[in-house]
Formats: sequence, structure tokens, C-alpha cells
Amino acid sequence: MVDDHDICYDLLISLRQIIRATDLHSKQLVKKYGLTGPQLVVIQVIAREGEISIGSLAKKVSLSQATVTNIVERLEKNGVLKRKKGETDKRRVLVAATEKALDIIRNKPSLLHEQFVTRFNKLESWEQTLLLSSLQRIASMMNAENLEVAPILFSGPINTSEAKE
Repeated sequence: MVDDHDICYDLLISLRQIIRATDLHSKQLVKKYGLTGPQLVVIQVIAREGEISIGSLAKKVSLSQATVTNIVERLEKNGVLKRKKGETDKRRVLVAATEKALDIIRNKPSLLHEQFVTRFNKLESWEQTLLLSSLQRIASMMNAENLEVAPILFSGPINTSEAKE
């Protein structure tokens, strides 16, 4: 018979392994490409969608408008994105990819959540539901169910300058 303490201990180890894997992947992304996970996701969406408003972009990446504005400003400074006024409504500001952004996409590093999604989609439906239910319960037990997060796996700062500090 397995002791409840052992099960809890094993669960905590698994949670820690997930956190550690996410942290290591995030650090490698910054070190190798100079980008954070959220920055890369923003670049991917803009490259796929074309010119887009910050509000629409924020909805697509499931981050707040303020966070996305911060990411866009940083990427604009680095020549990855550019802002331009809308053609029909000059008050509307759109964000577009530069050639540098398209180069990043062509040589795109894989994100940890992409590997996870591929493996998750191979599971049976009942197992997917079981995992979702279990993780939602864990998030609730950690008072984390109402935190604003994007559906990507990354840890640490949103921008690379914060990661280097």
C-alpha cells in the first residue's frame, strides 16, 4: 500500500520537474535566440495574421494589452516589429512584422508547449480529460486558477532585458 505522504511527495516532485523544465527551456530560448517565449509567440501571430492591432493581438496570445504593448515596444526597438497607421483610419495603429521577424520565423526555435501539444494530442480523449481535471484541481489548490496566463509554457520575465538583469 502506498503512503499518502509518498503520493504527495511524488506529486510535488513532478510539479517541480515541470517548473524546472519550463525554466530551463525559457533560459535556452533567451540565450540562443535573444527572445522570451511570449516575444516569440507575438512574432508568430503577427507573421501569421499580418498587420494587427495591439488589442486583437492581445486576445490572440491571451495576454493583457499592457503586457503585449510592452513586448511590442521591445521588439520594435530591436527592429523585429514596426508600427504603422491604419490605411482607412489613421488613428488606428497596427503592428507588422519586419524582415527580421520573418527570418526569426523561418529559423524558429520550437517552444516547449508545441512539443507538449503534439504529445497531448496523441493521448486518448479520456486521458486528456483526466489530466485537465487534475491540473485544474491543482491550480485551484494553489490559489492560481484566476491568474492571467497565456496558453504557452515559459517562465521568467516577458522581455529579454528583464531576463538578463
